[in-house]
Amino acid sequence: MAQKSVQAKQTIQKENKMGTMPVNKLLLSMALPMIISMLVQALYNIVDSIFVAQLSENALTAVSMAFPVQNLMIGTATGIGVGMNAFVSKNLGQHNQEGVNKSALHGIFLETINYLIFLCIGLFAVDKFMQTQTNITEIVEYGTTYLRIVCICSFGIFAQVSFERLLQSTGKTVLSMTTQLTGAVINIILDPILIFGLFGMPKLGIAGAAIATVIGQVIAGTFAVILNLKKNKEIHLHLDGFKLEKKYIGRILYVGIPSVLMVAIGSVMSYGMNLILMTFSSTAVAVFGAYFKLQSFVFMPVFGLNNGMVPIVSFNLGARNKERLVKTVKLGACYAVGIMLVGLIVIQIMPATLLGMFNASEQMLEIGVPALRIISVSFVFAGFCVIASSTFQALGSGLLSMSVSFVRQLVFLLPAAFILSKFGNVNLVWLAFPIAEIAAVLLSAIFLRYLYNKVVKDL
Repeated sequence: MAQKSVQAKQTIQKENKMGTMPVNKLLLSMALPMIISMLVQALYNIVDSIFVAQLSENALTAVSMAFPVQNLMIGTATGIGVGMNAFVSKNLGQHNQEGVNKSALHGIFLETINYLIFLCIGLFAVDKFMQTQTNITEIVEYGTTYLRIVCICSFGIFAQVSFERLLQSTGKTVLSMTTQLTGAVINIILDPILIFGLFGMPKLGIAGAAIATVIGQVIAGTFAVILNLKKNKEIHLHLDGFKLEKKYIGRILYVGIPSVLMVAIGSVMSYGMNLILMTFSSTAVAVFGAYFKLQSFVFMPVFGLNNGMVPIVSFNLGARNKERLVKTVKLGACYAVGIMLVGLIVIQIMPATLLGMFNASEQMLEIGVPALRIISVSFVFAGFCVIASSTFQALGSGLLSMSVSFVRQLVFLLPAAFILSKFGNVNLVWLAFPIAEIAAVLLSAIFLRYLYNKVVKDL
């Protein structure tokens, strides 16, 4: 038994690059595939809304109003995936093969429970959710149709996220990129075919957009499962003798729940903003939805960088390698701020062109151009905050991430937007975003210093 344990440790050390490769090269090698796949995901998000906008502005507004639930669904999958990823990587760093396997299996179990929750939401609650935001019948019908399909068939996204996170946790980000690219490309191809009824297919309208989404997720999820079973030799997914253990569920939830709650906070913020903007017009809500699609093209690369960074930080925490851990975080912050600067410049230069992709009316351009320019000021601050949040999670302190998210979105952003809306000028509402992001930067810096002294300093 002792010899087998030594051999397992040697195998993990030999196969895993996270403890040996130069940090900058390692971060880029792990992050670039994720950045590419995230850019394709962002492209899908934009293309999907561009096609929906061709149906009508009400269709775009409906998808914007459906976003809080859809965002919560994806965030729940990702949050539990963060917890699973962190502990799989940490156990790899500690050369604990049993811990690696059990962390993976318990994470998959929790993702299955999540799917069942959203299945019930899709069956019983989406129409009521849409009705709380507007009484415009067409918008309610569009949103209900779209949400019902993506929730009932969300087993695809939960499988995709779970098994992609397992690939990322062992450093196989190229394989993870492959599955994400597969799902996104299928999505992009199917969108116009199913929405507009091309090549002899029935014209399904907004239902076609939802069906294209879930087909892409199911295929990507299936592909991710196959790659884990065939290629991810550092994780052994065997159910023989498997039983649930509180300590593994507790560890994953300890890191994962704050991440889920952060997304839930974001969904509450989106829902609240929709209600505030509806007091001006449904066009303002459509602008907000278009902004979220456009900003994903800026934020997604940073999230890809984050996905490449988290397992490196977790691995080197387990291996007690302070120098590599700190260098990874510093490089991640520099790259993230650089990406956000590029996004800021592009949006400041050509907001009308970007909104034109969504078939924007004159009224939508009148509201949307100043909105994009004002909100994008917050991008540079947000880049630092995303990396800080990821660092908190990788170091096992997801509660700090949740605290920053709570302060940013519910303590500053929503109250500021509500107060500014009372002046009767929708342009003032957008100022809430940079106000909230500045507050988040200050709090993130304080928490980083605290966590460094508590966890990292004495490694």
